[in-house]
Amino acid sequence: MSPDFPWLTTLIAWPVLGALLLWFAPKALRPRARVLALGIALVELVVAVLAITAFDTADAGSVQLLETHRWIPAIGASYAVGVDGVGIALIAMSVLLVPLVVLAGWREQGSDTTSSDALRKYLALVIVLEAFIVAVFAARDVFLFYVLFEAMLIPVYFMIGGFGGAGRRYAAVKFLLFSLAGGLIMLIGVIALYLQGPGGPDGFLTEKLTGVALDPTTEKWLFVAFFVAFAIKAPMFPVHTWLPDAAEQAPAGTSTLLVGVLDKVGTFGMLTLCLPLFPNASRWAAPTIIVLAVVSILYGALLAIGQKDLMRLIAYTSVSHFGFIVLGIFAFTSTSIAGSSFYMVNHGLSTGALFLLAGFLVARRGSQQIADFGGLAKLVPVLAGLFLVSGLSALSLPGLSTFVSEFMVIVGTFGRHPAAAIVATLGVVLAAIYVLWTYQRIFSGTPRDELAGMRDVTATERWAVAPLIAAMLVLGFVPAPALDLVRPPAHVTLDVIDVEDAPAAAALEGSDQ
Repeated sequence: MSPDFPWLTTLIAWPVLGALLLWFAPKALRPRARVLALGIALVELVVAVLAITAFDTADAGSVQLLETHRWIPAIGASYAVGVDGVGIALIAMSVLLVPLVVLAGWREQGSDTTSSDALRKYLALVIVLEAFIVAVFAARDVFLFYVLFEAMLIPVYFMIGGFGGAGRRYAAVKFLLFSLAGGLIMLIGVIALYLQGPGGPDGFLTEKLTGVALDPTTEKWLFVAFFVAFAIKAPMFPVHTWLPDAAEQAPAGTSTLLVGVLDKVGTFGMLTLCLPLFPNASRWAAPTIIVLAVVSILYGALLAIGQKDLMRLIAYTSVSHFGFIVLGIFAFTSTSIAGSSFYMVNHGLSTGALFLLAGFLVARRGSQQIADFGGLAKLVPVLAGLFLVSGLSALSLPGLSTFVSEFMVIVGTFGRHPAAAIVATLGVVLAAIYVLWTYQRIFSGTPRDELAGMRDVTATERWAVAPLIAAMLVLGFVPAPALDLVRPPAHVTLDVIDVEDAPAAAALEGSDQ
């Protein structure tokens, strides 16, 4: 496929048009809202596959599929999009999840046979969110990135507050306040960075702001402004408290996109903005961030073990997993950074599957409390098997994709910070506890009397989860195609922040060639 075609703009514009169609659909089309949404999402997936074929994997460290147009020249803002290997991988993961979320929620927010305004509007929000997701992973202009970073809050706020559980309004407001606080701090940094840069009608382009000489104190403050916003989004300890409430109250599909995709914007921003724009400050802050990352790993895992609510449990596992991702980014080795980039994709697969499967369980039982389940393996064996595989991927079992990325993060980190790597390894042990104990409480033993007659997953639900399970297995046994996308950008990042690769990490990279 031609790399000159505006693939990224097409990937952004198509779901916007689709969302408008859903929101303002004629009465005759409203009963077919699910089919329309699925069709829109599948077309987006096809376009993404075509865009990937136009991407030159051999040059994954460079930004490709570039489009640049002056947007607001008076303030230096441009519509500039482009992706390297990490960006295209995250876009691929995102556009895969959206049709699966539509499938998984086939019976949500209304009946199967009647028109439902609630369902139609919910699906329109899902589809427009997809456009924002693609755009933010492709943005090559700092102002554009900030606008998209904030714009994503709008559909998510309504997806939680309008369609969630009994405490949905509190959870939606808490999510919005935390995110807005981080965004406002980042806005100060964005404006200050522009004033320090070359200026001009395209002064917000990341390529023009990368390498700008900054006063050391100014650079540190700008780094903090960006990092705080990304740490809230990620989410990292101690600014993570919005996530368990949001995951508990949001529909399962919303939690899948929120944790599986949107939270990656935080770690993606650390990797693609914090490090290249503020290399000296990144090196200065790295020791503190590594400590916070290790704390997140252990804290999230320990709290997951103690949870009684299934959705909150999965949310806390993500706090732990994001700790691994941040640890790998700021360990500053090619292996750890590549591992973190791959981890972002794998976490979306495994945690997305867990949230969808948890949603199936909650829909059948009418409760999110783990204590209300028990012995389900005898009643719903396929659902039990799918949950087990997804859980084993979350605890990084060899043969599943998350193992490769987590192993790379720990080995890469060990090459420069052995103490942090050793302590972080405890998170792997704790993950085995919270995954296996949860499975035991829900699926093992004798079925409870009130669970008799519970149906197994439907054909539609199997189609919603099967691609994620397949991706975990394929990337677990054959990770090379994905690693070919994330390794070159890792080396570019080290060059930009002027850090030599750790000997152990470099040796591991060489042995894999």
